[in-house]
Amino acid sequence: MRAPVTWYQPTADAANVPAQVAERALEWLIELQSQPLPPETIIEWTRWRAAHDDHERAWQRIESVRGRLQPLAGTVSSAAAQAALAPRGSSHRRRIVKTLAVMIFAGGGAWGVASNTPWREWSSDYRTAIGERRSLALTDGTQIMLNTTTALDVRYDVSQRRLRLVAGELFVATAQDAMARPFLVETAHGTAQALGTRYSVRQLAHSTEIKVFEGAVRIVPRAADQQALVVQAGHQASFSTTDIEPGEPLEASAPAWIDGFLIARSMRLHDFIAELARYSRDSLACDPAIAELRVSGSFPLDDQARILETLAATLNIQVETRERFLGGRRVRVGPKALRRS
Repeated sequence: MRAPVTWYQPTADAANVPAQVAERALEWLIELQSQPLPPETIIEWTRWRAAHDDHERAWQRIESVRGRLQPLAGTVSSAAAQAALAPRGSSHRRRIVKTLAVMIFAGGGAWGVASNTPWREWSSDYRTAIGERRSLALTDGTQIMLNTTTALDVRYDVSQRRLRLVAGELFVATAQDAMARPFLVETAHGTAQALGTRYSVRQLAHSTEIKVFEGAVRIVPRAADQQALVVQAGHQASFSTTDIEPGEPLEASAPAWIDGFLIARSMRLHDFIAELARYSRDSLACDPAIAELRVSGSFPLDDQARILETLAATLNIQVETRERFLGGRRVRVGPKALRRS
């Protein structure tokens, strides 16, 4: 007997689909991301949908999310593609399945209690799509640059200037304020207060990353407000809700993505592809067999085809591109196949 599903709470949004059916539908979603896709898999999936009304309702819920909620659709496809690459039964695959379950079947209520939610992203004051970068000039003269898939709220009042980074990454060049109001960037993990500065803030799943290019920034974790750190120019740090971790000195005077470049200095190919994937609507993956190859150079983010061509030529690898059954493309870099004589 299978263990009970603990993540699932039926909602109107999910049409009261039984938990085990919802879980099986997610497994089908992952299996359909496999490449190459065996014809028998499609046949079995079609039979499963036709076997019971609950099965079809579960699958229609997935299609509804993919078709109507476009920002979430990209996240769903990307997560499913990642899970397809993970071994069956692995902890990584189970984590992705659980994430997909919450996104698709748990309904709006589950997102309402999260600190960083798609609903908040879509309703934010400013947003960028995948691969988009956007510059803003705030009322006090502060200059902002939003990186790919970023969502931001701006809350200025008589006592403070506060930005809420709901998702993604931004670069800030603060302006002097006639009212001498503090300038704060709030994330899910705490706040970063500018002390006359140029800096970037990137919100990750479990921490926030700060890079200071000029001036200084004071960071305070959300659940440990007695613990604070002033990060000086030329340095970086990251913080969770409870801890601060000082990082390495910075090598650059500003993030390269502002100018539309991804700069790598002996970066693992796996990490390079993961970073490049932030800017791509395709699903990008790196074969573990070549994950440790090193990448160096300056790469134009707006021409990913050129980046992949360069990688193939300089690292002697191959790039495989396939259309996914559920839409979009799956791009995988791997070892160059040996020619048969």
